[in-house]
Formats: sequence, structure tokens, C-alpha cells
Amino acid sequence: MIRIVSIDKGQYVMGGADDFDRDGILWVDVIDPTDEEKVRVERALKVELFTEQESEEIESSSKYAESEEEIGINLDFLRTENGNYINEPVSFILRERFLITQREREYKTFSDTYQKLRLLKPVDGYDLFLTLLETRIDLDADLIEHITDQISSISRGLVTEKELDRDLLLKITKLQESTISIRENIVEKQRMLSALLKSKFFPKDNYETIRMMLKDVGSLLDHTSFNFERLEFLQNTFLGLADIEQNRIIKIFTVVTVVFMPPTLIASMYGMNFRFMPELGQKWGYPFAILLMLLSSIGTLLFFRRKNWL
Repeated sequence: MIRIVSIDKGQYVMGGADDFDRDGILWVDVIDPTDEEKVRVERALKVELFTEQESEEIESSSKYAESEEEIGINLDFLRTENGNYINEPVSFILRERFLITQREREYKTFSDTYQKLRLLKPVDGYDLFLTLLETRIDLDADLIEHITDQISSISRGLVTEKELDRDLLLKITKLQESTISIRENIVEKQRMLSALLKSKFFPKDNYETIRMMLKDVGSLLDHTSFNFERLEFLQNTFLGLADIEQNRIIKIFTVVTVVFMPPTLIASMYGMNFRFMPELGQKWGYPFAILLMLLSSIGTLLFFRRKNWL
């Protein structure tokens, strides 16, 4: 699908694939295009769109490329699916003061930008690109805030829950992976913004906006670092509490084993096959043995309590 946004007498006009001949084209948004649509865009605008392999390259040199005629940028956009954060490539081409975006699906970043066009009134593709990027950074901040809320919930749960659950540790690990994904995504934007400041092609009038966005990105990185430290602390706390619980259980088994050792010794002594054992011939022999076992167990328990081992 192809969407075209043009400026006509100060008004933003939405169009489709049949509006390439319109003057004042500001934005060509290519969404999950067919091969025919790709060829049509390339012929109409005299550009070469990114291939799927080029969009997914992870090298820094493949993320940002600049020539005398255009700037090509590949960024990863995060989306959530079943609670997981997934990176998907989105490509941008800045050329002759208009912007070409290439993506495989709808994103909230783009739908929000469409809604803000008449409010923000970008005059060219550079303004529009920064608007898209600023909107994406705001959404990244929302993702970080959501993870922060989840971390706070887990922290409260560790204090109030009496039993430790294996699922809680898995949830902490999952949040660590999500935080890493968000951090990598933000670092990528930071490198791209730094590259724009060194660009000979990008208008210098936008440099102050880029610097402000760099500060915002830097604060998000600080927040992700703080979240990761909190998750490590929660993970260590969970493992520490698990060790304490395990030691408590081992202590109980140890105490039970030791308490039954003296009675076992007494029973073993009276189970020996010697002819001369006076207690065996007495009526009080059996009660005496039972009483001796009970006293030995109680004495062991009192000894443990006196030593504060219980």
C-alpha cells in the first residue's frame, strides 16, 4: 500500500499511488509493498528502495548512509506481541525535501504522526522525519515507564508474598531481556541522531531540535540503566530469599534427624542379643526404655533451643 501526503496551498492532502504527479509531495509512506508498488515508487521518485536484507542489516554502516542526493536510514521499531518486545526494521529516505518511509506493518508512531500533521505543520521531509522520530522516542518512554511499573509491582510482591514462585524469577528475567531490547533500540537512535549532527545534507536549522532529542534519548538510557540495576537487585533478592528458605528447610530436616538419633541409639542398645540385660526381665523395662527415649529427644530439643538453633 502507498500513501502520499502533499502540501497544497498550506493544506495537507492525503492521496494514494495515483498522486505521484502532484506538486508539493511531502511524504510517501510505503506499507508492506508488492514488487509492482516498489517499482512504481522507484520510477516515480527516481530512488532505490531498501531491500529486505538491507533493512535488516545490523552493522552501523548499514543503518545510516548519506550521499550528495539523499540520506538513507534504517531503524528498528519495537512492538509488543504476547508480552514480548520484537524489533522490526523501518526504513527512511530523505531526498529533495520529501520523505519516503518503508515498513511492513502499521505502527502507532505513524498513526499518531498522521493525526498531528495539521497541528505541527511540518514544512518538508526533514521536519516530518524529526516529528516521526520524536513521536517514536515518546512511545519508547512509555514502554520504559510500563516496565518500571512492572518492576515496582514485583518489588512489592517480594515484600508481601510469603512463598517464592519460580514464575516470579522467570518474570524478572523476561523484564531484563525487554529492558536490554529497549536499550539497544534507544542506543541505535542515539547513534543516528549523532550522525545527523555531522551531516552535510541535513539542514542546520534543525540541529537544535536534534540536540534536544539527544538529551531526551540520553535520559531514557539512564532510566533503562536504572531499571536494569533494579532488576538485578530483585533477582539477587529473590535468590537470597530462596537460599534462606532452602536453608530453613535443611535446618528442619537436620533437627528432626538429630532429635531421633538418641532414641535410635537406645532402641539399638536394647535390641542387642545379650543374655544379661537386667531391664528385659523387669515389668518396668519397656516403659523405662520409652521414657528414656522421650527424655533424650526432649533434652536434645532443649539443647538446640538454648543455643538458639531453633
